[in-house]
Amino acid sequence: MAKTRANRRTLDSYTVKSINKTVRAGDCVLMRPSESSKPSYVARVETIESDSRGGNVRVRVRWYYRPEESIGGRRQFHGSKELFLSDHYDTQSADTIEGKCTVHTFKSYTKLDAVGNEDFFCRFEYNSSTGAFNPDRVAVYCKCEMPYNPDDLMVQCEGCSDWFHPACIDMTPEEAKRLDHFFCQNCSSEDQKKLLNSHATSRLSDTKVESKRRRR
Repeated sequence: MAKTRANRRTLDSYTVKSINKTVRAGDCVLMRPSESSKPSYVARVETIESDSRGGNVRVRVRWYYRPEESIGGRRQFHGSKELFLSDHYDTQSADTIEGKCTVHTFKSYTKLDAVGNEDFFCRFEYNSSTGAFNPDRVAVYCKCEMPYNPDDLMVQCEGCSDWFHPACIDMTPEEAKRLDHFFCQNCSSEDQKKLLNSHATSRLSDTKVESKRRRR
């Protein structure tokens, strides 16, 4: 422990007795909301401090915002577990921590075999004053030209490798899951249609179809 001010000390870690979890700087945590009807707040611990006797432990945190808490609100491509890393810092009692969680990068989140209650992802930083995002542009897919939502089922064209929502190509999710091959309208040709017909009994795994993450 090192002194930071006359009556405050920086701690390397702190064990929250109510949950029997040890928290360190850099950890992502769930924090008790002001209203019990709201979901837990999510924050990243920046520093942990106590008074000179080791009591009154407080954490300086950087808040994650949910899409509905941003100026623009939740949009179609925002995932259910998506968060924005904000420029909003705060100091809270360490005993308001309800648990620990993991905020994955977008890439690592999409590779998870299963998503737990404590798994989230972040692909944007958010300026809480202006509503601006960093980065301000991301790749878009499908005819609707929307960023990827990892909760949504998408099917990949074997010609151009673009991804499509079943609804955007007049398919139901069930039909998309049964596909053996798929070519989008721009890539479809008689030869590709013949290929599609000739392999109608091939294995489903020949076509890439991404479905919703499983919850554990």
